[in-house]
Amino acid sequence: MDSAASGAAPATYDRIGVGYRRVRVPDPRLATLIRQALGEARTVVNVGAGTGSYEPDHAHVTAVDPSQVMLDQHPGTNKVRAGAEDLPFADGAFDAAMAVMTVHHWPDLHRGLAELRRVARRQVVFTWDPTHPRELWLLDEYLPEIRALEHARFTALAQVAEALGAHTVLPFPIPHDFTDGFQIAYWRRPEMFLDPVLRQASSTFAQLPSTVVEPAMARLRADLASGAWHRRHCDLLEQDSVDYGYRLLIADSPA
Repeated sequence: MDSAASGAAPATYDRIGVGYRRVRVPDPRLATLIRQALGEARTVVNVGAGTGSYEPDHAHVTAVDPSQVMLDQHPGTNKVRAGAEDLPFADGAFDAAMAVMTVHHWPDLHRGLAELRRVARRQVVFTWDPTHPRELWLLDEYLPEIRALEHARFTALAQVAEALGAHTVLPFPIPHDFTDGFQIAYWRRPEMFLDPVLRQASSTFAQLPSTVVEPAMARLRADLASGAWHRRHCDLLEQDSVDYGYRLLIADSPA
């Protein structure tokens, strides 16, 4: 969900959060995976909740986020403004804790994960592995600056899994028609990157100056017009999904 948790990230989301919900539409396939991982949990805390994507309908959900702009768009009634590293809840207060595309924003990853384990009996974390060998063509061909940003803020999946005590790691190949408009969603729809509204919903794009983004988008626009992009990536046009290193981690705290 690319949602913030604490530190500098709230300022980014206070800036880009307006209209976020219109672009970041929860994908039903990812929603199903997360719902299955949460199991029969009746009480859930969503840390880095943003606008509430992927929260289960069957549970009582408490949304936590440091950005008031994001929380104002959240449809729920139980909303708490806080960072992941200092959750204002008692030990074991929830059946499950969820964190979707947010742990890379936490200034203290280990402390945040420890808090998930403290306040909930089950932890469900969706994130990306920067050590995964396959990467989005956008980084290599147009915006290598994104690679530097992403690798600076994402922790290797093995380290996240170890810190969380994850017993299950589930791959999630990204479908070609993925509805949640974070960066990887458009791997087979390159023209979507030309839309500044869609780019604005990405925290990565929001951190890059227009002097970097605009020339890159001009090159992409030219390559789409000439057919060069399609010639380079004709193999992608025949694939329904691609594994870009997104994973769902599941852990259970000791009873």
